[in-house]
Amino acid sequence: MFHRKRFRLYLRSRTLILGERTLVMGVLNITPDSFSDGGAYLDSEAAVARALQLEQDGADIVDIGGESTRPGATPVTAGEELRRILPVIQVLRGRLRIAMSVDTRRAGVAEAALAAGAEILNDVSGLRLDPRLGEVARRARAPLVLMHMRGTPQTMQRGPFARDVVRGVMSGLREAVARAKRAGLAKSQLLLDPGIGFGKKHEQNFEILARLPEFARLGCPIVIGTSRKAFLGKAMAESGGASMPPGERLLGTAATVTASILGGAHIVRVHDVAEMVRVVRVADHILDATPP
Repeated sequence: MFHRKRFRLYLRSRTLILGERTLVMGVLNITPDSFSDGGAYLDSEAAVARALQLEQDGADIVDIGGESTRPGATPVTAGEELRRILPVIQVLRGRLRIAMSVDTRRAGVAEAALAAGAEILNDVSGLRLDPRLGEVARRARAPLVLMHMRGTPQTMQRGPFARDVVRGVMSGLREAVARAKRAGLAKSQLLLDPGIGFGKKHEQNFEILARLPEFARLGCPIVIGTSRKAFLGKAMAESGGASMPPGERLLGTAATVTASILGGAHIVRVHDVAEMVRVVRVADHILDATPP
């Protein structure tokens, strides 16, 4: 059992304590093609209602994205990304009591989202696509999640895969931190996500979860997103059977959320907030009862 370090994350409106309990980040995809809920919240009114429901269900953060990054997804323009997310962020700014994060790889989108009311940036490319996003975070003093992804959403699931996945992810995250520091960001602004499902073979995702305490060496809070992902569908399927569809991966998500917390994760990113809040409470009790 791993006892995670505590951090303070300074937002414009509040300070989040990381490590005292696990925080839950609720996913809000305002896209037509996300792997699990694409099209469900493309309408702005539906997206606002969903964000408010995630808050009611117990989310600590709502992570809003306007571009799908599932394997094989087609990129959208910055203008289209902004058209999807800005009206929602603007409405939620006056109604949501929890923090908003924006899931984007583009500096222009990040800057507009922060101005509209978002307080955290979540970059799945780890500043590889648009290093200027680091400068936006620096100017706004906004926390930035740096995720590891091999290649791009269009290429990440093509082989060959890393022979030593933990070594490869650690190296990639160190490079992302170096990019952030070159942009002038303080290490206290950074969170790291090893990118479950982003350019890893199915079994490699389990290896990352099993060895999660090793990522604490990087000295930043850890964010983990396993929710409804394909490696769970494959693992949960009967021998030789078809992969379970995303909507039936709740129990697999619960198992990996628990493992993530016991391995040192500070924030878990999930779709099914109401259910995972309960899972998180139990996992936190186990962690609190473990001798140091």
